[in-house]
Amino acid sequence: MLKSKRKIEVRYAETDQMGVVNHANYLTWMEVGRTKYIQDLGFSYAAMEDDGILCPVLEAHVSYKKPIRYGEIAEITTWVEEYDGLRVVYGYEITNSESQLAVCGTTKHVCVKKDSFRPISIAKYFPEWHEAYEKVKNQR
Repeated sequence: MLKSKRKIEVRYAETDQMGVVNHANYLTWMEVGRTKYIQDLGFSYAAMEDDGILCPVLEAHVSYKKPIRYGEIAEITTWVEEYDGLRVVYGYEITNSESQLAVCGTTKHVCVKKDSFRPISIAKYFPEWHEAYEKVKNQR
C-alpha cells in the first residue's frame, strides 16, 4: 500500500486565538495530502478536470487527538483506504512536530461529469487510475 507524506508549516492565519490550528483547516490539509498522493501515483487532478471530470467530497470524518500549534511542522500521511471503481475513500493521519498523532480521518469521493454532476466509472474513463488504485488500496 502506497502512503504519501507532505509536511506543512503551520501559519498564524490557520490558528485560533489560543494559537491552535482551527479544526476546519485540517480538511484543507487533507486536500493537500490527497493532491500529493495523486501526484505520487503519477496523475493530476488538474488534468482530470481538463477532461471535464470533478471529484467532489461525499463524506468527511475527522477525529481530533492532540492540538497542533502555530510554528510547528505538521506531517500529512495519505493513502487509499477503499476503492470500488466508482468511489474512493482516502485515509489520513496528521502528526505534530513530535511525530504524535494529532488528527486522523477519511474523505469519500466520487468522480462526476462537470456538466451534469452524474457519477462516472473511473475504470471506464480513467483505466490507468483504476489500475493504480486497485494496486494501492488497503488490502485488509
